[in-house]
Amino acid sequence: MDYRSYERRLDYILELLQKGRFGTLVRAAKRFGVSTRTVKRMLVHLRERGHDIQYDRKQKNYFIKKDE
Repeated sequence: MDYRSYERRLDYILELLQKGRFGTLVRAAKRFGVSTRTVKRMLVHLRERGHDIQYDRKQKNYFIKKDE
């Protein structure tokens, strides 16, 4: 995966998180054709960029925490 496609995927993941439509790691991995570990690394990169990404155990979904 080259840098541009990786960045586009990160942007798309961020968009899904903001809309509350990211889902599970398995679903995201299938959508992108990568492993769940790769999706976890992408989430780490987004967190390092300052996005407050959380996981809801009840709904089994990742989301971006909104400021109150």
